[in-house]
Amino acid sequence: MATNRDNRTISQRRAGVVLLVTLMLLVVLATLGYTLTSRVAARRHRNQYMMDYNQSRYACDSAVKYALATMEELNPQLIERPNEPDFSDLFALDEAGYQALLAQWGMEPQPTELNPDSSMDDMNSTGDFGTIGLGPEGFFGMGDPTSPVIRGPYGPAWPLVTEPVDLEIGPAKVRIEIEDENAKYPLGWALLDDRNVLREAEAGFVTFCEMAGLDAQQIDALTQELMEIGTLKSFKTDFKPITKTVTNTVKTPAGQSGNRTTRTPRRTIQRKVVPAAEQATEQTEHFARLFHSSLLDTETLALPTIVGEARQESALKYMGLWGSRNVNINTAPRHVLEAALIFGGNEVAIAEQIIQLRREEPFANISDLKTALPRYSDSIDKCEQYLITESQVFTIRITATSGSAQASTLIAVRKEGNKVERIAAVNGRIPTTI
Repeated sequence: MATNRDNRTISQRRAGVVLLVTLMLLVVLATLGYTLTSRVAARRHRNQYMMDYNQSRYACDSAVKYALATMEELNPQLIERPNEPDFSDLFALDEAGYQALLAQWGMEPQPTELNPDSSMDDMNSTGDFGTIGLGPEGFFGMGDPTSPVIRGPYGPAWPLVTEPVDLEIGPAKVRIEIEDENAKYPLGWALLDDRNVLREAEAGFVTFCEMAGLDAQQIDALTQELMEIGTLKSFKTDFKPITKTVTNTVKTPAGQSGNRTTRTPRRTIQRKVVPAAEQATEQTEHFARLFHSSLLDTETLALPTIVGEARQESALKYMGLWGSRNVNINTAPRHVLEAALIFGGNEVAIAEQIIQLRREEPFANISDLKTALPRYSDSIDKCEQYLITESQVFTIRITATSGSAQASTLIAVRKEGNKVERIAAVNGRIPTTI
């Protein structure tokens, strides 16, 4: 009896060991299977992402060519807005204040009110850059076509000069946006090397930063970054032709050795006149690269200070980072205007008058502004070199999305008439400002 009981016990123990070993093998096999499956899935995901990114990059590059070609025909037209609120102070309004302003002006969510004769199908056509259409975000809103927004100087929300254009290039969806760069504060003004306006430049910079919502710590950090950039190159607004001495190295025949002709270098010194326009272009290119380098923390500046249903505000949205030197009084918001007018004084009063007058009719030139405000003509004279009435620098923002991948390109161009000159371009991850 005892022997049979011992044999059963031994058999049970052996069965338990076998079961335990089997379970361990199953766990190991399951782990290996999961690991292998995960690696295969990750590789497939990476391969798919690379395919999506290549498609979005190709679409983005194709859209760049299209946008640059179409820019030659783009002729942004300022609109009259006598019965609408101005876009000047949106950066300072929270959502409650924004809605209160809309209510004050009686703006109702009726998308066809501006053009009652147009059908919804007509308004949904984005067409070319010269056509203002409804687009996927709506004529009045950013996602909700019944959410009213305050129109900018060209019709679309500031700082856009035309409604966004949406394209499909292959499997990628592309959006092209064009911004008025002269409507923003030229960040190079904070680096002016002219001692005669140094105090005004510093005051204008602080005024702009404070009104844009930056606190003291953020202003100090931005100032330090700009000081580092300033050590590399100073910023100018006034250029005159200069004469430079250029040394060229040329090779001249010195003799023969076998079948080979040896040459000795010879240096020639020439004097070259550099026109003012060439100097300005060179400065613009330099600062376009410096302001988009790691020397400037654009990610922090792009953090939203106000987020609403139909808008998003940030300090970066109002900063000109392409080395522009002028502000368009017809398209700049209040705090940018005051920063420009501070070079001549009476900036608060003049900015308010500009904001009120341009809603009914844009200023044709600076002389027109002096005529309209004879009381402040001396102040306007002092800051005239910083002001323009027709923008010449524009930003083209292109975003292409395919699957889970996205490619972006930011291009700055100078446009005079039908002539479009490319200033610089930035590819990759671009902080969103609008």
